[in-house]
Amino acid sequence: MLPILDFTHQLVLRGLTITILVTPKNLSALNPLLSRHPSIETLILPFPSHPSIPAGVENVKELPSNSFRSMMTALRQLHDPLLHWFRSHPSPPSAIISDMFLGWTQNLARQLSIPRIVFSPSGAAFVSLSNYLWQETPQRDDPNDPHFPVSFPKVPGSPVYPWRHLSLVYRSYIPGDPEGELIRDDFLANIASWGIAFNSFSELERHHLRHLENDFGHNRVWAVGPLLPPDDDPTVPAERGGSMSVSARDVMSWLDNREDNSVVYVCFGSQAVLTNEQMEAMAIGLEWSGVHFVWCVKEATVGHVAGKYSVVPTGFEDRVAGRGVVIRGWAPQVSILRHRAVGSFLTHCGWNSVLESIVAGVPMLAWPMTADQFVDARLLEEVGVGEKVCEGVTTVPNSDVLAKAMAESVSGKGSKRIVRAKELQKAAVEANIEGGSSSMDLGKLVKELSGL
Repeated sequence: MLPILDFTHQLVLRGLTITILVTPKNLSALNPLLSRHPSIETLILPFPSHPSIPAGVENVKELPSNSFRSMMTALRQLHDPLLHWFRSHPSPPSAIISDMFLGWTQNLARQLSIPRIVFSPSGAAFVSLSNYLWQETPQRDDPNDPHFPVSFPKVPGSPVYPWRHLSLVYRSYIPGDPEGELIRDDFLANIASWGIAFNSFSELERHHLRHLENDFGHNRVWAVGPLLPPDDDPTVPAERGGSMSVSARDVMSWLDNREDNSVVYVCFGSQAVLTNEQMEAMAIGLEWSGVHFVWCVKEATVGHVAGKYSVVPTGFEDRVAGRGVVIRGWAPQVSILRHRAVGSFLTHCGWNSVLESIVAGVPMLAWPMTADQFVDARLLEEVGVGEKVCEGVTTVPNSDVLAKAMAESVSGKGSKRIVRAKELQKAAVEANIEGGSSSMDLGKLVKELSGL
């Protein structure tokens, strides 16, 4: 949601008139954007009920990471009320922009005879693989073999991934299952859409972007990223995503007192919740590493067994007092990564986190867990800014490995990755300035939309 709102900000700046469809409990996420652009209109529709989604929950950040299928199925029920709104509106929108989990909006756009543009919050490398999966639907020879190799001969580099590295949404697909076939239809509808905009930039994913032009059969493939909050955005972290146990001011003040490139930032995004065993291993790794650190801990959500997740080991914070900060809840990640004191980022490799780290020029230690994260982690290694230190959503990491990797990441031993991170940072920034590749792609997209 956050990158598509940042995308909306860019579209409004370029003169487009926007209406945002939102459900009631997600409306607050729009506050920063609406305060900046009062011309944006909102269409608030009730969140559809679903047996696997508790009443009052309208966002996957409040659910376990296996909840995407249920969310996709629930949101499909917005088709009819949205169709009614379009047909009864005196001056309805001339195009639909919707993210990759809302493939059904392609059918809606077809009914309305208007174009639908996919917004991809994931990178082009992942979408290249995803397209192949949903078109070819490869299955395992042994349904119990998590290591079964899946080849992608039509994707740049012809990569091979073990079954366990594929997205959970695809791994849970059963040919012939009604819900599974609807989800497959959604992803195939993305491929059939009029165009697609990526939160990415050419220097990072040029080969995959060109491949997708061939795959889609047209050149309406735009890389418009990295999309981040405006530099002068005055909003507090709570307005971007949630509450914090430590104030953003206190975190930044603590970082101000650290040396350049000396702090390891640890965060696993808005979805991943660590088990207590993983928390223990992470805490030991941080303690043994001797590094200064900021550790953001996502607390347990609906569906997590009480007391089994997210517990910071007793006494840990006392033992590392002065050397580290533990944040429970949401962290001001963009500001933290851009601080001069932060020298590396231990991340799950969600695409938002990857781009935020690249824009900050910070190399990454990768612990991919699910979704697009294994593809992202491999890309980071290929472009020279990442090193994998663990993998898997249930894996308990080796504390020795973590400690060594974190210590070396801020000791100067990872100098090649630091140099490469600064090169990619420069390319990311240049992509978004006038005449840069992303700025030009955004201009082409707006020109297409303005001409409808």
